[in-house]
Amino acid sequence: MFLTMAPACISKLWAFAVFLCLIGYNGMLQFAAATIQGYIEDIDMTCPSVCRCDEDFIYCNDRGLSSIPSLPPSASVLYLQNNHINNPGLPISLERHLSVRVVYLYDNELDEFPMHLPPSVRELHLQDNNIRTIPRSTLARMPLLEKLHLDDNSISTVSIEDQAFADNPRLRLLFLSRNHLSSIPSGLPASLEELRLDDNRISTIPTHAFRGLSSLRCLVLDGNLLANQRIADDTFSRLSNLTELSLVRNSLQTPPVNLPSAHLQRLSLQDNALTHMPRGSLDGMHHLQRLDLSGNNLTTLPRGLFKDLDNLGQLLVRGNPWHCGCNLRWLYDWLRVRGNSITVRGLICHGPDRVRDMALIDLTSEMEECEVLRITGTKDKGAVGGVESSTTNAPPQGSLFTLRSKRPGLGLPDSALDYTLSNSGVGKSLALNVKPLSHNSVRVTWSVAQPSSSFRLSWLRLGTGNAMGSITETLVRGDRREYLLTSLQPRSSYIICMVPLPASSESKVTISGDADGDEAVVCAKAETSDLSPLEEEDEGSQQITALPLAGIIGGASATVSLALIFGVFCWYAHRTGHLCSRDHYTRSNSRKSKTYDDYIESGTKKDNTILEIRGPGFQMTPMPACQPVQPKPLREDYIIHTIFPSNGTGLYKGSNHVSNAGHVTNRGYREGGIPDIDYCYT
Repeated sequence: MFLTMAPACISKLWAFAVFLCLIGYNGMLQFAAATIQGYIEDIDMTCPSVCRCDEDFIYCNDRGLSSIPSLPPSASVLYLQNNHINNPGLPISLERHLSVRVVYLYDNELDEFPMHLPPSVRELHLQDNNIRTIPRSTLARMPLLEKLHLDDNSISTVSIEDQAFADNPRLRLLFLSRNHLSSIPSGLPASLEELRLDDNRISTIPTHAFRGLSSLRCLVLDGNLLANQRIADDTFSRLSNLTELSLVRNSLQTPPVNLPSAHLQRLSLQDNALTHMPRGSLDGMHHLQRLDLSGNNLTTLPRGLFKDLDNLGQLLVRGNPWHCGCNLRWLYDWLRVRGNSITVRGLICHGPDRVRDMALIDLTSEMEECEVLRITGTKDKGAVGGVESSTTNAPPQGSLFTLRSKRPGLGLPDSALDYTLSNSGVGKSLALNVKPLSHNSVRVTWSVAQPSSSFRLSWLRLGTGNAMGSITETLVRGDRREYLLTSLQPRSSYIICMVPLPASSESKVTISGDADGDEAVVCAKAETSDLSPLEEEDEGSQQITALPLAGIIGGASATVSLALIFGVFCWYAHRTGHLCSRDHYTRSNSRKSKTYDDYIESGTKKDNTILEIRGPGFQMTPMPACQPVQPKPLREDYIIHTIFPSNGTGLYKGSNHVSNAGHVTNRGYREGGIPDIDYCYT
């Protein structure tokens, strides 16, 4: 019986052993799989060998990379700048790194907006590449984008796709400095808070340019081609929340009208062509903290310009020819009241000569000589509109202190009035007569019923509107009865007004007239004539005679030298027999003086000339054709031989230019001053 049970037990034991073996094998397989998976995960978490990692910050910059290496999945900030990465160097796998927030790809070799960037990117730096287009489809892949830097590329206005930023509702910062923009890009997102468009070619800003940008706080338009005539009146008024406006290095003659004043804190107008600041141009700017008017042509500022600048802490006015007369007495008083609460830089007098190179705040004794008549009541009887002017004891004829204002708002004379005057005017105590003498001068004569200490003479050049007038006034001694206005504009209408000032025993000169009412002002109208042909010739001759003497002597010397050299050359050629007819010429600056046999050996026996390209022009070098054994040809055939510049350089590029990448081509544009496609390669 024992023997019959033995085979059954053995089979059961064998089956149990096999079961145990299967369990062990399965465990070994699971262990191996876990080991391999852990190994792979360790590889994925490893920092690329060419980069340096600091937790989730990956530093692969300045490595000479042409493509982006494999990145750990925890990477959030990628430093990839200053490499040679191009568009094919961005792998598709980059889209799967959903933890990436900031990407630095500036100073690479990208010629298109990069694709395959993670959709989680919030800040993207692409400056200093050669990107030419901004497609909407690529930007739509980054809906969380908040900051986009595209400075120093080759983006033009037409290369920005319509509604390119429509799918980026969170975009707050857009930098497009130093590109090829000719106008403000359209379709900018309403979420934009900072926009930089400096150093482009923007010359015109229409009314709708900033429509919908109510959140914009900082706008930089430095280094463009902006002028007052090409900026719409309501352009900036739409930017109700603007806190900083920079219009440096443009061609503005006055500040743009209707500037946003509610929240503006910084206004930069330096390095323009400002000649005057209209009264009211800074009204309502109660929050303005910094005003920069440096590098312009300002000589004075109208009274009341700073009346609302309660929080102004910095006033920068360097590089202006300030005339520190009584016209700036109000500014002197204003600065003394503000004291140490404001920092002023560059308010240095350029004239008169006795105060040259002195600071306005230091002219205490000079300013005490100026008596300012305070306006009392509702009617201004003294200044007739509050005109500030500069006076001297004996103003020379034609020398004056000019107040120029886009909208003068002066009562004497007033450009807003429609003067229907003749060439004479009569008042209660004064009769005024004006007579044009030439295209740029008018003679003013007057007579008075009672003596006066002095007369205040004012004249206004009428333009196409209120903004074109410029009022000028000066004081004339009481014993004079005529005055000659010079340096006027031809074909212009002038309103000339005079008011007598009462006699006074005091020696000090008042700033404003003391006329007893508006009836004391007498005005007349005069029109200067057009330039006659003789006067035009005279002016042309004066311009010719005004040339520098050194230039004339230098030109004469150069002409004589060239004549002597040409004479010596002709004499030598005649002696050596190289000039056998007047139809043959030679160049004194050719590369080598080749003989006729040299050209025959070069295979150009039938060529009569070589067209040689040197620099930006062409030069013809004819060959001798007067051999004694050959008859004179009836005509000359020319074959153009293209002479390539050395090292493959173009006619408009320097020898140090390397045209291998879009980035270098972009630099060539900036140094050469012409677009890349305009480079001429022969």
